[in-house]
Amino acid sequence: MTERTLFERRFSCRSFADTPLDRDAVTPLLEAARWAPSGGNLQPWRFVVVRGRARRLQLARAAYGQGFLAQAPVVIAVCAVPEESARIYGERGRELYCLQDTAAAAENLLLAAVETGLGCCWVGAFDEAGVARVLGLAAGCRPVALLAFGHPAEREPPRSRRPLDEVVLWLD
Repeated sequence: MTERTLFERRFSCRSFADTPLDRDAVTPLLEAARWAPSGGNLQPWRFVVVRGRARRLQLARAAYGQGFLAQAPVVIAVCAVPEESARIYGERGRELYCLQDTAAAAENLLLAAVETGLGCCWVGAFDEAGVARVLGLAAGCRPVALLAFGHPAEREPPRSRRPLDEVVLWLD
């Protein structure tokens, strides 16, 4: 049996053990995010680490009742700063590049979590204004993803992916 890759081991964990994560466990994840690629190396992102239960409950409510956000010991909000990209790339930077950049940083966070044995889940369904209020974000800082982290209290479920020939178009 071949060992599965990091990518194959990643799954959306929605059940976490009641074990806190300290700064030493979270900092390497943030370092991985910081090294994500970004247009013009502008790094138009901010990471808000939420450890307090009360605020995690507020985030769960702002995420349309996704209670596992409150259960996870850490939620990291990945935020874009569109004007930092717009400074060089104009409207395309404001509307697209900053989102691509923050998505790359979010994926680095998830893969770093898997590498260290943590469970994680990317949440994109939330009320942006509500999340911004809960986090006290400055104007111009846009929440793009909420990432839940913790020690998994569930086993990786069986998963599948569509065959390559359904998702890839080869051109000469």
